[in-house]
Amino acid sequence: MLSKFWPKKKIFVGAHVKSISHIDDKSFQDVEVNQALFDELKKQELPLIDGEKRTEIEEVILQARKDMDSVGGTIECTVVGIPAGIGDPFFNSVESVLAHLIFSVPAVKGIEFGKGFEMTKLRGSETNDAYYYEGDEVKTHTNNNGGITGGITNGMPVLFTVAIKPTSSIAKKQQTINIAEHKNTDLVVKGRHDPCIVPRAIPVIEAVTALGILDLMFIS
Repeated sequence: MLSKFWPKKKIFVGAHVKSISHIDDKSFQDVEVNQALFDELKKQELPLIDGEKRTEIEEVILQARKDMDSVGGTIECTVVGIPAGIGDPFFNSVESVLAHLIFSVPAVKGIEFGKGFEMTKLRGSETNDAYYYEGDEVKTHTNNNGGITGGITNGMPVLFTVAIKPTSSIAKKQQTINIAEHKNTDLVVKGRHDPCIVPRAIPVIEAVTALGILDLMFIS
């Protein structure tokens, strides 16, 4: 269904590693977002907009593995080509539908749309997205609200960031409990476990986003 629907509507979903630990990649807001960029990101094992950050991020992940530990990060996802008027101000708002799906993905611990929590430090004049006409098309000068106004798409790209926690299964000794014997004990997880699952989560975030947008378009 999705393969038949998206090309006709010219709606595209793409995501990349926005950060690993303390290292940040560029944002989709800093570059021209198009299908060519999405195609390039899909070729990369560690999908980054700024390729110069690759070595630094890889070193952080490898160091976590050496320490028998793990690191988390964030994924930035965008939906381009989506028309204005999709969604609902209340229970079927774009944010609530997508957040419901995103939080169903294991290891997700947070989501923010547009500037998200950064907006709490700013004034309304700094976060409002001012409208303008480009021919007959309505656009906004900024996209601080992530393409959503009052729960409804405003014609700009939908943009959000997802927080992925560090992998909980690590080889380092951890404290736990033995419920059979009702006592405290130590836990050492054996086997192969990734020190960072952020890149693995990207196609999952893209997929549930596509499903959520498709549902919203059918009910709007």
